[in-house]
Amino acid sequence: MFQQTIGSRIDFAGVGVHGGLPVKLALIPAEVNTGVVFHLVDKRGMLHEIKAVSANTALMDLSTVVGDPRGAHVATIEHLMAALYAMGVDNVVVRIDAHETPIMDGCAETYIKAIEAAGIVSQPAKRRYLRVLKPVSVEMNGMRAEYRPHNGTRFEIEIDFANPAIGRQVYEADLTAERFARDLSRARTFGFMADVERLWAAGYALGSSLENSVVLAEDGRVINPDGLRYADEFVRHKTLDAVGDQALAGVRVLGCYRSYRGGHKLNALALQALLADRRAYEIVEMPSRRVDPVRHAPLVAVAAPAYGPQVL
Repeated sequence: MFQQTIGSRIDFAGVGVHGGLPVKLALIPAEVNTGVVFHLVDKRGMLHEIKAVSANTALMDLSTVVGDPRGAHVATIEHLMAALYAMGVDNVVVRIDAHETPIMDGCAETYIKAIEAAGIVSQPAKRRYLRVLKPVSVEMNGMRAEYRPHNGTRFEIEIDFANPAIGRQVYEADLTAERFARDLSRARTFGFMADVERLWAAGYALGSSLENSVVLAEDGRVINPDGLRYADEFVRHKTLDAVGDQALAGVRVLGCYRSYRGGHKLNALALQALLADRRAYEIVEMPSRRVDPVRHAPLVAVAAPAYGPQVL
């Protein structure tokens, strides 16, 4: 029930998946009530402090971005945020020398293992929770997401792609550190060969490769020589992303997040809708089981697509 930080500094190095540029990132223990704060050091040596909260989120499709996309910002933070959130790390400074976190091998496993190695330290301040009190939903272009009351932190994610390798997949589970590490942390980002040239021309996916992404051909073939890590790796990665995007609430969420054909923008809009309705939630210091589970009605929508940590 108390806030937590990491036991020691952790350093990472790699490349950004979209910009393809080298990046160094360090996780640094932080005091109580700090939250997750990015310290971006630009090329002139100036430090920009950007809190990882919903109010600082730019609505983007391809990744989660905090800060001003035209100025000081950090992109593709979702895998790191998911690892911190799932492991129960409340307070940490993220020092970074580029506008994008390192992609590692396209998932959150490297972050999880590094945090486990550094250890987690309890701090002398109560943790705050956001408890969902009533349903809040958003819809966008055939996609739908909603928050509902639930006695815990739960994700129910459904995807539906025309590509035969994916099709319709569903992942539903309450979030725990153990379940995240086992079921979600190794699920990699994915993309389609048909989109590669378009993304490159737009300046994206410049650091993407078979070492950090699952790549699909139009006929449904998985191009990666090692295949998939999970039979339903695609929906598990979408769930991983949703965990990271929910972390931008700035507090732990006690509720169920459900989405159909969602992505980063829909996740952000749903969280913003929840936070905008003060009747939809309350802030508490102690998780409670007094909120009765709400019977979930089905979502109805139209179907439519060199790194390593060093613990110091």
